[in-house]
Formats: sequence, structure tokens, C-alpha cells
Amino acid sequence: MPATAYDVLIIGSGPGGYIAAVRCGQLGLKTALIEKYPTLGGTCLNVGCIPSKAVLESTELYHKATEQFAAHGIDADNLRADLPRLMARKDQVVKKVCDGVVYLMKKNKVDVIHGTASFVDATTVQVAPAAGGSEEGQQLTAKNIIIATGSKPSSLPFITLDKERVITSTEALALRELPQHLIIVGGGVIGLELGSVYARLGSKVSVVEYTDAIIPTMDRTLGKELLRSLKKQGLEFYLSHKVTAVTREGATVKLTASPAAGGADLQLAGDYCLVSVGRRPFTDGLNLAAAGVELDEKGRVKVDEDLQTTVPGIWAIGDVVRGAMLAHKASDEGVFVAERIAGQKPHLNYLLIPGVVYTWPEVAGVGYTEEQLQELGRAYKAGSFPYSASGRAVAGSDTEGLVKVLTDAQTDEILGVHMIGPRIADIIAEAVGVMHFRAAAEDVGMMSHAHPTYAEAFKEACLNAAGIGALNM
Repeated sequence: MPATAYDVLIIGSGPGGYIAAVRCGQLGLKTALIEKYPTLGGTCLNVGCIPSKAVLESTELYHKATEQFAAHGIDADNLRADLPRLMARKDQVVKKVCDGVVYLMKKNKVDVIHGTASFVDATTVQVAPAAGGSEEGQQLTAKNIIIATGSKPSSLPFITLDKERVITSTEALALRELPQHLIIVGGGVIGLELGSVYARLGSKVSVVEYTDAIIPTMDRTLGKELLRSLKKQGLEFYLSHKVTAVTREGATVKLTASPAAGGADLQLAGDYCLVSVGRRPFTDGLNLAAAGVELDEKGRVKVDEDLQTTVPGIWAIGDVVRGAMLAHKASDEGVFVAERIAGQKPHLNYLLIPGVVYTWPEVAGVGYTEEQLQELGRAYKAGSFPYSASGRAVAGSDTEGLVKVLTDAQTDEILGVHMIGPRIADIIAEAVGVMHFRAAAEDVGMMSHAHPTYAEAFKEACLNAAGIGALNM
């Protein structure tokens, strides 16, 4: 059977792959999208970003009802959370969003092929039929091939992930019983978000982190503030502890960790252990060697500044290449590559890709952290504004957190914005926008912000960084 030819062939339908497919379709390129699983959307839509936000939203509503409604004069007696129903709603959300991707493929005339892809050579891909699927195996050729196969949860060499009691984020998003004691290995974004979910529902949650801070890759101010807030919510933390063993005995999971300061080992026992120590690029089974595509020392696909691999015409995006493992970073790269293939000259500034933690309070940052500016020896000014001084936050009983703005000491250009507080995941977009146009802090201070709003805190922090006193509450 002769191979079917395309302008662009995309392997993987996550937020990098499917967005690349949409943009290729919009640009008039004959495009096919290969996905080995029955549903489109990859990790993000099926077992990551979307389901986690669904359960975070549900449990935040429950937490507000149980902890805050009374202060607002609302009686809500005999409340209870039904975990199976909560998870069923999450499944409905996932289905709706994944169905939306199917619609986008049809709308943009992208051929969707379900099966497992592997390279035959630099322009040919063999697609083995999906298990239980009706489609036959086939060969496809393309002028351009985009690798968008994403990542998988990492573990530690001595930990056996049985996916029953010793679990990854995938299983944690599908539990049908409430853990009595959830032990989390890793104080990063995924562990804290899922820890928040179960702590709100009543589980005891213990977080064991190797470094001396949670969310250690973000500005240290954010980690300190979030740690204080999550402790108030009942989570317990063991920082600067190196996990040395995780074992299961029936329905009990035991963890041993050594404190960096020395002394007796930490011993914890719970009914579930979530291993959340990061993710690894997923290239298994692609047969990259047949195409001549090279990997780096961390198992990532090597790419140049245009995201082209070591083989002309083969590109790679998202978690499978260097950089932060973020869904929106993958999407931005998908658009970038599609436009490069079409002969356009897109631009992508990695410094202006924000990071967000969807706990409550929410956390977000973009640009340089204060620690990075200090390491670079760059002269800067810092301004901040606390949510305890925000009229909107006081009215909404969401006064935890702050906005911190870092600016160039001479030009006042905004170099970094770091936020923790209510609605931060949305407010950070304003910071990204003004930084994209290289605004000064005083510029933002001159912009009208509706009052009262949570976003006013950003304006006030900019005024503070520019040396102007607070104007509002």
C-alpha cells in the first residue's frame, strides 16, 4: 500500500500537538494528527491540567462552604463531599473539553489517525493500529513531521509505582475513596495542587520535599507565602528531607526520609503515597534513530532556536524538548513551528511564559525572579502590595497574599512579576501583556484599573516599585 503524503504530520495530540494541527490547518497545510489513545488532548486534557482544575474547583467550593460561609451570614449545615460524584463531574468536564478538540480537527480539516507512530526514515512514519481499534496499520509520509509526544511522571529508582497505593498524579485524579493519610513525595506544583484537593476534603496530607522550600523554581517569596497558607489549611511539611525508601504492606504505605540537618530518620505511614518528583520526556517507541533524530543527556529531543531537530524537516515541541513543562508553553511552540513551516517569522520569548500554581491562594510568576537578578548582578528595584490592603480582597474574605514587581533600577522596565493571592492565574496575564511591550512600572501605575478589583494590587505594586505611594485600598 503506498504511503499517504502530507505537508505536516504531527505525533501526539496534547496541547502542543493539537494546537499545532489547528494552526497548520488554518494556514492551508495538509495535516494529519496521530494519537495512540482513544481520546485527543494528551496528558493535559485527559489526566492533567483539565481534570486537576475540575477537582480543585469542586473542593475549593466545598472548602469555602465549610470554612467561610458562616462569616458571610450563610448557614450550610450537614455538608458532605461525595468523592465518586465529584470525580464523575470531573470525567464529564474532561469529555466535554476533549470533544471540543475533535471538533477543532474537523473544522480545520485535520486528519486524525489513532495508532502508535514510529519512524521508518526521516520522512516516513509507520502507524500501528491502536489496540482494539478498527483502523488498519499504515505508512504516512510528510514534508514536515512534528514530535509532540509529551512527558510521563518520573519516579525515584527505589520506588515501585504499583498505581494502587503508591501512585502518580494520574491515579490521584481518579481515586474513588478519600485517603486517610496521603503522603506526597515532592513539594512542586503537582504535589501541592493534589495535596490541596485532598486536604480540603478531610485527608491528612504530609509533604516531603528534598529542597528547603516548596515550589523551589519560583521566586522564593511565593514559596514562603504559600507554605504559610497551606499549613493553615492543615497540610504538614517536611522540607530538606531526602526520601530513602517507600514500601507497601497491604493497605499501608511507609516512607523513610533522612533530614539534611542530620538526626533521626523521618518515618511516615499512610494509606496512599503520591510520588510527584517531576516528569520525563516521553519518546519511547518512536524509533528516532531511524530518522537520525538525536536526544540530549536528559533524554530530550535536541532542537535549535527554531525548534527543528538535528534532521531538517523534523521538529519537536512541548515537554519532549528543553524548557518548562507547561501546557501553554507547548501550545505556543506548536503555533511557532506551524508558522515557521508556512514560511512566516514568528517570535517566542520564553522569559515571558508564566508559571501558575492552582492552589488557593493561587500563585503565578513571569520574568526574572529576585534570586535570578541577584545571581546576574543586575541592579533592580522591588515593589509590593499586600492583598490585606485590597478593598476587593477584604470584601471577598481573600486577603492572603501579595503582588511583587521587580524593575530595572535605571529604566523602570518591569523585569519580573510574582503574585500569590485570589484570581492570580488570570491576573498574571496582564503582567505578561505589559512586559511583552516592555512597559515600565510607572506605565502600569498610570493605567486605569476598575475599582474595586483584585487586579488593582498589580497596579499598586507597580506604583510602589516606581517609588510612588499607594493610591487605593
